[in-house]
Amino acid sequence: MKKEYPGIGQLENMICKEQTSDGSFIQGKDGVMEILTPLDNKVEFIIYKDKTLCNVKSALGYPAIYKVPEARWQGPAEAILMDLDGTSVHSESFWMWIIERTIAKLKQDSGFQLEQADVPHVSGHSVSEHLQYCITKYCPGKTIEEARSFYFDITEYEMKEILEGRGKKDAFNPAPGLREFLEEVKGNGIKIGLVTSGLYTKAMPEIISAFHTLHMGDPVEFYDAIITAGQTFKRGQTGTIGELAPKPHPWLYAETARVGLGITEKDKCRVLGFEDSSAGIMSIRLAGFHAVGINGGNIQASGMESLCLKQYDNLCDALPLVLGCI
Repeated sequence: MKKEYPGIGQLENMICKEQTSDGSFIQGKDGVMEILTPLDNKVEFIIYKDKTLCNVKSALGYPAIYKVPEARWQGPAEAILMDLDGTSVHSESFWMWIIERTIAKLKQDSGFQLEQADVPHVSGHSVSEHLQYCITKYCPGKTIEEARSFYFDITEYEMKEILEGRGKKDAFNPAPGLREFLEEVKGNGIKIGLVTSGLYTKAMPEIISAFHTLHMGDPVEFYDAIITAGQTFKRGQTGTIGELAPKPHPWLYAETARVGLGITEKDKCRVLGFEDSSAGIMSIRLAGFHAVGINGGNIQASGMESLCLKQYDNLCDALPLVLGCI
């Protein structure tokens, strides 16, 4: 019989630890029954008899601990929360290519390439988390500030090239079935929020490009709410807290639901979040909603499958769940 944990349910394929990475919680001490971490070691679950805490680690030095809220599902949906990269638009390979080019420039090594083992660490989180991981592994003498400067210079150039028709081909491709899924959901009066850890300057060209490809018009008019991680931080410009509070923190999904869509506590049971990344799945669960995994991202590689209510290969396969037919 599979074991159930308070608030979070079943946890499978987890690694047991004697203590958290910072030593603040120790198994068998002060009521801590178990400490578990998924394969990517991005979060730690601290299990008590009556609750589960989640320690969200930070490559930038700002970790946070949350009590994992119990999630309930009662269809049909009143609202759905849609991730952008990997779930709505296939663009992760493009953004990992940008990370790769950034580190190549930082190392002054034009032949630099990321390894397959890097994938769970350079997708699904914030730009700064991705860059800090690469700096630690590949060029520890460099700073995050240097890396961010190169990253945004490269991004600005490549996005301009794409918008003018000269850039990397197939950078932003709509996910299979995206139009059919969104139109069926919207046609049933269900609210749709778009949620991304990406900054506005990278996120909006993606969804605009996808909607243009699908002949769906203006995404700002289509979605009921769009929440991004904010604006690019450069010298003399207004910045964002999105780099320190991205997925797997709950705030992007929580803000989209509560502020963007007006979802109250009693209506949380009629909301589903759709994600292809482990960070996104954790973010949805910490915001108090059930998560639906879309295969093709890093959920399986990261060991976070057990946190998904359901998993599907195609968005349209999830329609019966959203519409309350199953």
